[in-house]
Amino acid sequence: MHHVNPRVLQMLEFLDDCSHRGGRLVARFRLRRRNMSVAPAKAPKLLVHKAIHKVRRKSVEQMLLPCEAMRETLERLKAEGVTLGLVSNGLGRGYGHDVIDAFDLRKYFSKCVFREDVPRGKPWPDSIVTALGDIGRELRRSDVVWYIGDQRKDISAALAASKVTGYQIRPIALGARAALGAVEARLNPSHIMWTPSDFQRAVETMFEPDEHAMSMIDPLPAPML
Repeated sequence: MHHVNPRVLQMLEFLDDCSHRGGRLVARFRLRRRNMSVAPAKAPKLLVHKAIHKVRRKSVEQMLLPCEAMRETLERLKAEGVTLGLVSNGLGRGYGHDVIDAFDLRKYFSKCVFREDVPRGKPWPDSIVTALGDIGRELRRSDVVWYIGDQRKDISAALAASKVTGYQIRPIALGARAALGAVEARLNPSHIMWTPSDFQRAVETMFEPDEHAMSMIDPLPAPML
């Protein structure tokens, strides 16, 4: 999805990052630990997130535009039998679920995890771990999970979730912000997609019958987030 007003998205990401930094400082003060393990289940208050959505004046259809390249990619992945999940730091109630229903996206995802569903948002791995635990099929150790994200925190969350779960979770950076995280993590340049169209072409290449077709990272995994 594209925001009609990119400044709104930037503000939301900034507030989300501030929320994470504040929570990390509190956790460091109280627990004196800096690990990325999954915390015990506890309902987050999310006062800032809820306040933002309460003052929202426009419908999601007026705020967002669908990305046709990504929709076509979702259609292709679904047709090929790839299991898909959605993970977001945004609220589901009052926003995320509205977006999914308004743009007819629910049919693509076996599991949707929003901020209120986990104790901690990204860059913590909680949401990814939760999604993988209930994605609709039992995961095998041989499975390779792709995690596609457009923020630096997405890269950190995917790498942390891989350590926590023991599964191969390969972060795919979509856009410049996530690319910075991929560079910081010293990921292979093939993990970086600059536009949705780049990712669409990479997925299409995976399913081409041509034996000389280029493989992006690994054979296409069964689950994908």
